[in-house]
Order: sequence, then C-alpha cells, then structure tokens
Amino acid sequence: MPAEIRKPRVLVTGSGGLIGAMLIRSLGDKYEFHGLTRSRRPDMPDVPTTIANGSDFDAIRPVFDGMDAVVHMAAHPSGRAPWEDLLRDNYVTTRNVYEAAREAGVRRFVYASSNHAVGLFENDEPYCRIVRGDYTGLDPAAIPMVDNTVQPRPDSYYGIGKVFGEAIGRYYSEEFRMEVACLRIGNVNRDDAPIRNVRQMAVWLSHRDLAQMVDQSLSVEGLKFEIFYGVSGNKWRFWDISHAERVLGYRPQDNAEDYRDRLTTA
Repeated sequence: MPAEIRKPRVLVTGSGGLIGAMLIRSLGDKYEFHGLTRSRRPDMPDVPTTIANGSDFDAIRPVFDGMDAVVHMAAHPSGRAPWEDLLRDNYVTTRNVYEAAREAGVRRFVYASSNHAVGLFENDEPYCRIVRGDYTGLDPAAIPMVDNTVQPRPDSYYGIGKVFGEAIGRYYSEEFRMEVACLRIGNVNRDDAPIRNVRQMAVWLSHRDLAQMVDQSLSVEGLKFEIFYGVSGNKWRFWDISHAERVLGYRPQDNAEDYRDRLTTA
C-alpha cells in the first residue's frame, strides 16, 4: 500500500470566530487544521485548539512549531473599539503572530486584511453613490476599479491596523522570504447573504468564495507577497479581482445581485 500523503498542517488564529470556524469546516478535507483562539466557545470546530491571547507572545509561540502555514484571522472586529483594545488585538497580536511564524520556520502566511485599509475611497465618486444604492447613470461594466496597487486610505484605527499588518507582511516576505497573501476582505456575515444593507450589494463576500480564496492562497506556487481583494462576483463591486484571478486562479461563484429582493434595509 502506498504511504498516505500528509495533509498540510495549518494554524488558524481566531479559530473560534465566524470566519476562522467556517474555514476549518469548509477546508478540513484538504488541511490538518489547528486552532488558536483567546476564549473557548461551545460551537468551536473539533480540531486541536490552544486557548491563549495573541498579545502574549510566550503563550502562543509553541503553537506554531510544526506548522506549514498560518491563516491569521484573529482581530478585534470593530472599527469603533477603544484604541487600547485595537492596539492589543490588532497591532501587537498581528506582530506576534508574524514573528512566531518566522521563528517556527513557517513559510506560507495568509493574512486577513480588510477593505477598511482602503475604506476612504468610498468618499469618492462613483463609490459613494454605489454604497448608497444610487446607480443613476452608472454602468457597472464601466466602474473604475480600486486595485491592489492603490495607496492605502484607511478609514479608522481598525483600517490603519490592517495596513500595518500588510506592511509587516511585506517586510517578512522580503527580509525572511515568508510567502504572504494579504486578503482585503469585504463583508462576510453570519447570514452568508447580502441582506442587511445596500452597501453589501457591492462589498459582500460569500463563505464559499472566501474559502476558495484562502485555499488558493495556501496552495498556489511561487507566491512572494501579494494583496488580493476578497469580494464575490457582485454586479456593483468596485474592488478589482483580476489580480486574484490571474495569480490565484480565483473564480467567484456568488453574486450579491441574486439576493437583492431579500434586502431588509436600504
């Protein structure tokens, strides 16, 4: 009998959260997942999990040994959180996760960045109208796309923290040859549907499209440092996914427009 091929061993930080748990459940047939989360939840995925705060480097460092890749999803999710909370959870923790991965010899790193790293583009035309649902005179096929080469325009300390994480990724890629994919994730929600507000018609990312993007970010060959926009194939999206299509082979399966008649608020 041929020897069984070992699945890549992947550590997911924030494994008890919405996205971390969804990724583990969606991709568990391809990867041997391990979790790192700061608190235990009753609905956590059934994988080996360490409970520790990412801001405590010594507590989390051993978890990275033996891992082939890290998917860093842990963060304080609110842009309105106090600075002290964001500093601990989104700045210090992110640096600690990168450094622990480096010390452990982890080569592949997938970083959950955010659309909030470029959120102030939504002050400009035509994006400000699109997120309000005012499409008068606009052709969705002619929208100028915000691509992976634009200068950061963070909209909050949360967004600044995501730019910080991208900058660390660039540094670790060039200085330590870590392979880093930064995903500027759009709106991912528990409904797995863009039904709460009209902005989601442009920025929604379905669970299966995100799982596909993370899978491809973990497995694509020749990665060095890249920024990709995590958004489904929405009719009114204004983030450019052509770079992800070209480098990762990303092919979104979902479109927010299919849910427009379920919107609950305008």
